[in-house]
Amino acid sequence: MPDKPRLSPQEVVVKAAERYGLPPALLDVVARVESGYRVDAVSPKGAVGLMQLMPGTAAQLRADPLDPEQNADAGARYLRELLERYNYSAHRALAAYNAGPGAVDKYRGVPPFAETRTYVDRVLGEYLRRVQASGGATAKR
Repeated sequence: MPDKPRLSPQEVVVKAAERYGLPPALLDVVARVESGYRVDAVSPKGAVGLMQLMPGTAAQLRADPLDPEQNADAGARYLRELLERYNYSAHRALAAYNAGPGAVDKYRGVPPFAETRTYVDRVLGEYLRRVQASGGATAKR
């Protein structure tokens, strides 16, 4: 039996977004900001892969962070869980994705960390530009 064709990192992210009911454009922006779509990216803090999962988060989600499909799936699932936890506040969910839920809970919102505030503004700004460019509909890409 021939190997199934491998999906591109972008296709993997879109597939994961759709699986968890997220706008594909939002997850695409998160992947671009987090890793620049580098499947082998490792941050100075130890986050790994497309969606830059911390090893503990990846383990909690039972995902191999070095496998692009598992990484994207876990990242999408985690973002969905954060959106649900924070009553669909994209600001809080993205802040928790970046700084951890403990920081968002402690500060009862986006924590006062420059890196986190910049991250949230960058992701939401790019996502909203895409939505506007698509005529206001949830952007596909």
